[in-house]
Amino acid sequence: MRLPNGFGSVYKLSGKRRNPWCARKTIGWNDDFENKKSYPIYKFVGYYPTKKEAIEGLSRYNENPLEIQAFTLEELYNLWSSKHFEKVSKSNINGVKASWKLCESIKHMNINDIKLMHLQHIVDTSNKNTPTLKKFKIMFGLMYDYAVINELATKDKRDMIRYLDIGKSNPNGYDRTPFTDSEIKTLWDNSNDECVMIILILLYTGVRIGELLELRKEDVNLDESYFNVTKSKTESGIRQVPIADVIKPIINHWFGKNSDYLICNSKLNKFEYSNYYRIYWKSIMERFGMTHKPHDARHTLISRLANNQIDERIIKSIVGHAGNGVTESVYTHITLQSKLDAINTLN
Repeated sequence: MRLPNGFGSVYKLSGKRRNPWCARKTIGWNDDFENKKSYPIYKFVGYYPTKKEAIEGLSRYNENPLEIQAFTLEELYNLWSSKHFEKVSKSNINGVKASWKLCESIKHMNINDIKLMHLQHIVDTSNKNTPTLKKFKIMFGLMYDYAVINELATKDKRDMIRYLDIGKSNPNGYDRTPFTDSEIKTLWDNSNDECVMIILILLYTGVRIGELLELRKEDVNLDESYFNVTKSKTESGIRQVPIADVIKPIINHWFGKNSDYLICNSKLNKFEYSNYYRIYWKSIMERFGMTHKPHDARHTLISRLANNQIDERIIKSIVGHAGNGVTESVYTHITLQSKLDAINTLN
């Protein structure tokens, strides 16, 4: 008997099983934007001894598809993320996926059985810094918002998220280790290596690695020595970044490649951060005995400019930090020339 469209499906599992008949229903779709494909998200309703009982179980589920007891955290994540990822940037998607990796121990739990202590334990044992855990907390808030709106969870579950303490998990989370002068010299001594070139760009622009990998050639003005960051994790991150004289040859090298992106992989496509970090960044760090993360380059630029007595407002304008007050963030206009003068104090 053919089941109606949208009703769900039942099928028999292989092997000897006490309950070989599985009932499932498509509850959403996961989009693979890179490969331009979509994959169904299934809700597995149950396992039954006979096909008839599986169909009956599926029928009961269809009568109340939003039954609160039906959804695990993993099912909620799949359903929510398939919608959320349609309207956010690639860097935001990567941040959500990184946060989701912390949920391994609770992903099969019923969403209404998850308590604050479960989430707090993840936070306290994650060894992640505060910005990372802030993304984790935001992700759960958005997921439970979705669950409450769709009557999958009770409102008190959404309310518990605000009590999640992310401030004490890793007090050293903001600590950054700047590149030393000796390390920077080592990189310059090996600047014919394209992987090293990328690190030098980070060191002399202060851009986040995600911002650099998203940078298109159309946003680079070589004649006037600047590029525009048009995609960033913050509003203040949308900015004009000066190109220091010392890295112009490096920018010119990458600009000569036949790719829409300034920085590209060996196939002239955009670098994905995970591939870049795992294969290229880590290999350079190991090769030269360094222990830095990409964000250390940003911190290094800020420290070097501050040591050169550059006005804090100019530094913030270069790296995309928000101003502290209305005067600084709105009324103070930092010219490109002032930023070029600042960045060219570095050698």
